[in-house]
Amino acid sequence: MTPQEAPPAGYAEVQVVAASPEVARRVAEVLRRSFATTEQRSFPAGDEGGTRLILTVDTTRAEEPARSWLESSR
Repeated sequence: MTPQEAPPAGYAEVQVVAASPEVARRVAEVLRRSFATTEQRSFPAGDEGGTRLILTVDTTRAEEPARSWLESSR
């Protein structure tokens, strides 16, 4: 998937930009507890430092409490 392409139906691409790789990984871990995800990809976040982490989540395979949040938001 290229940056301009939308993910398939039922999926969402999530980008986390954080000051450190550890902070980005902690956010990704929270997402993994609620959704099935792809392997994360990380990149430098620009000239100032930091980390950009990208992962794709499968919203069709959400666990609780994400499932109830998704259903109530429709």
